[in-house]
Amino acid sequence: MWTVVHRERVYAYTGARVFDPSLPTIVFVHGAPNDHSVWALQSRYFAHHGRNVLAIDLPGHGRSTGAPLESVERIGEWVIALLDAMGVEQAALVGHSLGALATLDAAGRHASRVARMALLGPAVPMPVADALLDAAQRNDHAAFELITGWSFSPGDLLGGNRLPGVWMSGNALRLMERSRPGVLYTDLLACHRYAGGLDAAASVACPSLLVLGQRDQMAPRANAAALIEALANRRVVTLRESGHSMMAEAPDEVLDALRTFLVDAAAAPTSAT
Repeated sequence: MWTVVHRERVYAYTGARVFDPSLPTIVFVHGAPNDHSVWALQSRYFAHHGRNVLAIDLPGHGRSTGAPLESVERIGEWVIALLDAMGVEQAALVGHSLGALATLDAAGRHASRVARMALLGPAVPMPVADALLDAAQRNDHAAFELITGWSFSPGDLLGGNRLPGVWMSGNALRLMERSRPGVLYTDLLACHRYAGGLDAAASVACPSLLVLGQRDQMAPRANAAALIEALANRRVVTLRESGHSMMAEAPDEVLDALRTFLVDAAAAPTSAT
């Protein structure tokens, strides 16, 4: 479906369902420099199980118009503006990587608007290697290659997709190749410069889920330790054989974690690994 936020057209995948204001809403926020398609399994499941789903293309990504937003804070504010545009008072937010930081910031600044928060592959802070930033600034294809190599666990770089004939790392590379020039650099710089994560976490009022990849090189599990401690009401799930591209590497496990957390309104603030 299409909507308008800040005078720019925004595309959101709804799982082929008509948006129903009477249903609970889940907003899925992708990472750098991806689009709504990375949430294909998870978003479609919830759309067919009693939820509104908005798997969005951020500005300048996928089908959405406009320029990419330069900071995590601006992306977080944009997510809240999306809720306003859709007439949604409160929603669950699910974000991956850059989208996880934006989700965290939105929940910290607008606690009354976020019912539940799920952060996939988060790190606070989320520094980006100079070599990757330099390549992205030059629009050098090497930036896509570096991200692909670092985003998958060693075994998944070799293959092993549960859907025969689908090449995980090849698909991820092609998705990045489709992005507009400059988008990757803008996204990575937003991650690199974001310094408000722990302050945002201290202001989060809703239950939180963190899904971490044990083999994640882009956002190592250790880099989420301070964030975990700062969130008062959290549940932690570690995917032992997954890297950063967890929606592709461990799609069923990601869905199971989200389903347990988002459907069970009485989820206890405990930690599970």
